[in-house]
Amino acid sequence: MSGPGVAWYLGIAAFLFGTGALGVLVRRNPIIVLLSLEIMLNGGNLALIAFARHSGDASGQVFAIAVMAVAASEVVVGLGLIVAMSRRRLPLDVDRLHTLRG
Repeated sequence: MSGPGVAWYLGIAAFLFGTGALGVLVRRNPIIVLLSLEIMLNGGNLALIAFARHSGDASGQVFAIAVMAVAASEVVVGLGLIVAMSRRRLPLDVDRLHTLRG
């Protein structure tokens, strides 16, 4: 079975990771920050799967599935916090999240 080489997959994974990192660093909305974190995790998963396919070992794919499970739980907790903040009429700004203390 032939297809694109590992370098193509790694290039796309690096692009996804860079786009996600830029979104985390630039945006202030917590929903956008969570989505950017998901893009970063998907880029890492793509790199893991590319290396697993290249080496012929399935351990990278299993680890990618574990990362997807952790990412799903991270989204659930993060969205729950965002919904709780919006119900209390707190501003949804990442820089002003210190108001949750105490």
